[in-house]
Amino acid sequence: MNTKKIIRWLPLFILALVILTSCAPGNEIFDVDPAGFFMGLWHGFISLFTFFISLFTSDVGIYEVNNSGWSYNLGFILGIMIFYGGGTKGGSRKWQ
Repeated sequence: MNTKKIIRWLPLFILALVILTSCAPGNEIFDVDPAGFFMGLWHGFISLFTFFISLFTSDVGIYEVNNSGWSYNLGFILGIMIFYGGGTKGGSRKWQ
């Protein structure tokens, strides 16, 4: 890839990364209301990004501790499965 293209798209990528992780687990909004299914789904989607951020800061976690229970866990697992592919490629055979 051309270096000029990388430099041109880098600010947009950083802005998208900041926007995507703005609702990361460990946010103070979950102190009032626990995180539910859709927040679990979102946290599953952004788990890769929050993992990398959690390596450098202790303010961001991968999993929201203050959650609604099984519905958050279901959303989190579904979000991870959808984001990482869910193993659909591993069980399929190539067409010949």
